[in-house]
Amino acid sequence: MKNNKELWRVIKFTLFSISAGVIQIIAEIIGLELLHLDAWLAYLIALVLSVLWNFTFNRKFTFKSANNVPIAMLKVALFYAVFTPLSTWWTDVFVEDLQVNEYIVLAVTMVINFVTEFLYDKFVVFRNSIDTNNLAQNQQTPQE
Repeated sequence: MKNNKELWRVIKFTLFSISAGVIQIIAEIIGLELLHLDAWLAYLIALVLSVLWNFTFNRKFTFKSANNVPIAMLKVALFYAVFTPLSTWWTDVFVEDLQVNEYIVLAVTMVINFVTEFLYDKFVVFRNSIDTNNLAQNQQTPQE
């Protein structure tokens, strides 16, 4: 039963991450193609929008956490305090210096973000508060 719950958690995280990825891609396209921003700036704006979306839905539906929102957001902000400068830097290096297509760089960066953020959310942000919100409490069965 626990394995099914964890598999379902990974599936939900994946689906919400895909939706956040769509937001990120659309925002990046707007930044690059319509606003003609530098690749690193378009990426940074798009990343912030996708993180806000992803955090909101994964907190409520994937990890079903009742923890303190500002503390959880601070923990996510700490993750992105490391990830964002690194990924913004490598986006600039790969796109501007090495002439790698910006959308290829974005795709690889999004995969790295997906894996590292899931692990960080599960083991750091929501570690002691998984399945504690009202939604989780209402879904518990007597055998759990």
